[in-house]
Amino acid sequence: MARLEVLAEVGSGGRRYRAGLCSLAALGLLLLAALTYLPPLLVAYRSHGFWLRRSSYVEQPRVGFRHEALLVALLREGSAPPSLAWSSFPACNQLLGARLRTPLLSAREEDTNHDGLMDRLNLRLELPLQSAEQVVGIQLLLTFTYQLHRMSTFVMQSMAFLQSSSPVSGSQVFVSGDLKLQQRQPLSHCGLDSRYNVSVINGTSPFAQDYDLVNIVAAYQERNVTTVLSGPSPIWVVGRAPDEPFVVQTVIRYPEEQIVYP
Repeated sequence: MARLEVLAEVGSGGRRYRAGLCSLAALGLLLLAALTYLPPLLVAYRSHGFWLRRSSYVEQPRVGFRHEALLVALLREGSAPPSLAWSSFPACNQLLGARLRTPLLSAREEDTNHDGLMDRLNLRLELPLQSAEQVVGIQLLLTFTYQLHRMSTFVMQSMAFLQSSSPVSGSQVFVSGDLKLQQRQPLSHCGLDSRYNVSVINGTSPFAQDYDLVNIVAAYQERNVTTVLSGPSPIWVVGRAPDEPFVVQTVIRYPEEQIVYP
């Protein structure tokens, strides 16, 4: 029967002690070896490495369109009013007066790979115009819920802002891009981080400055974690018939992200 050496005395004439593989001495030696090597490996695994200041991983975020929007359409110089606007917030629309123009908006999110996570947003907005009105610029703000769960448990309300303009009046603008995560600091790898789970737009405010795009974007950029719409320049299409609306066609993808954590 195979035997295991469990102890050896130092020296040329030292004794050697052996025990069977099923003896208590052999089992004790195996247990001691396991306690020597396994705990450091477990600590290294749970702490994600020794002495790493920063690390990263890839995750598909869980993104959802909140059906909140703020639209500004700039009209040709000399028009009265100089711009048209609309939002999904009744309090904002009450402040717009003659500038208010309600569009037809349709939005559909798709899970293209059927993994339970939305992969893209298809949005179409049709802004009705009078025959003499000509759009030379467009600004559109959309809001989203953005969540991470794999390592960093992170929840925030974020936005995508798109704008395009042309010296020639248009009939349509087409935008295709990715909703990309931007980090100024690493995300924590433990606990829940919901510090930015607040509305991008204060939709109940009675004050006009709370719906000003400059103020909204400036306050949003003070965050350490944001999303931005990244992609090719918008395509501006000219040649609108007098009875046709101005169309904003948008495709926004929700890609995998490389998340940095300490």
